[in-house]
Amino acid sequence: MIHAMRHYFDWAATALPINRKEPVLHAGLSIPFGNPSSIHAEGKAARMALEDARSRCAQALGVTAEELYFTSGGTESNAMILFSLLCRPRRTNNSQSAALLYSAAEHPSVRENAPVLEQLGIPCASIGIETDGRTSIAMLERALKKNPAPRMVAIMAVNNETGAINDMDALSSVIRKQRGAPIHFHCDAVQGAGKIHLDLHGWGIDSASLSAHKLGGSRGTGLLWLKSPITPLFRGGGQERKIRPGTENTAGSADLARVLEQYAGSALPPLYEAAVERMKLLIAALQNSGFFIPIPVDRKDEDRRFSPWILQGAFRNHAGNIIPGEVLVRALDERGFAISTGSACSAADKKRSVLDSMGLNRETSLGGIRISQGHSTTMDEIDMLAKTISELCRTL
Repeated sequence: MIHAMRHYFDWAATALPINRKEPVLHAGLSIPFGNPSSIHAEGKAARMALEDARSRCAQALGVTAEELYFTSGGTESNAMILFSLLCRPRRTNNSQSAALLYSAAEHPSVRENAPVLEQLGIPCASIGIETDGRTSIAMLERALKKNPAPRMVAIMAVNNETGAINDMDALSSVIRKQRGAPIHFHCDAVQGAGKIHLDLHGWGIDSASLSAHKLGGSRGTGLLWLKSPITPLFRGGGQERKIRPGTENTAGSADLARVLEQYAGSALPPLYEAAVERMKLLIAALQNSGFFIPIPVDRKDEDRRFSPWILQGAFRNHAGNIIPGEVLVRALDERGFAISTGSACSAADKKRSVLDSMGLNRETSLGGIRISQGHSTTMDEIDMLAKTISELCRTL
């Protein structure tokens, strides 16, 4: 049974719509029903709506419309980049070097595709992460020393489980110093769009993925930003300038433009600072309870290494034992709070790959829960959550 009064703290999985009382996100949007590829009047109207959405997204992100391609979401955008490796010329020398280097903390849409690429003849290797969950220059340099001729590097901007923010500019500088053929640098920016400042042009990356539903937009809609076109693995229809085949989701694209205008670009700074204040309150309240173990342990109540929208932590009960994360998630759900143990995309398995890669012991790793707030989260909700967790730690 769903608790009568619900408080949502799983925004990193999917965000609430801008208007919580509006179940249909497209309500009020006038979207032409024609196929954007058709040449009749209805098709032309749909094409105009699609290109208008693309231009609006570009303006919100500070890029050009020609660099944006609509997809079904972050997972597809990531896969399109990774599997484009199969269409790139193979290098005959440096046979010991992995073709793909990816952070050990990547989203499952990157991390779990690496074994598939291996089966298809593309050698892959992971880049270690520091105990704070970030990919450091040292870790990247170590991976490049072992694999001196990669064709692609994939590192996310903001980790979806810990909120750790990677220094994309510094990491790209290391990659650009590599001799030999150019290396494609891909960034999963799904948890960054509308949450932190994105500098797609300035970071020195080649591609980035975004998703609408992480900002309260439609599920099944995303963006792929490309500095220059790639040769895609899949064909069929030539839509999206032959990068992503399939009939375009005109309504979803318009909705993505709407939420990016609401939260990204110039609209972001005050929203970001408000999130910082709420996160400071939450961390301070949890630390005062005496039950909280922040992950990583040195995360402060205001810590710019991390996104203020995501907090990972474990909790001890009154006897000093770490409470299993799933137990705490269920107990909070019964009291009206929606949180998670981590990525919804990997909830089916019990692994905590990101936390394990940070060097946490197994008990702490399995005790970790993810609390993620959003643009409409209130200070009162933060206070209620902290008090409820403290009460549960005394009784569980």
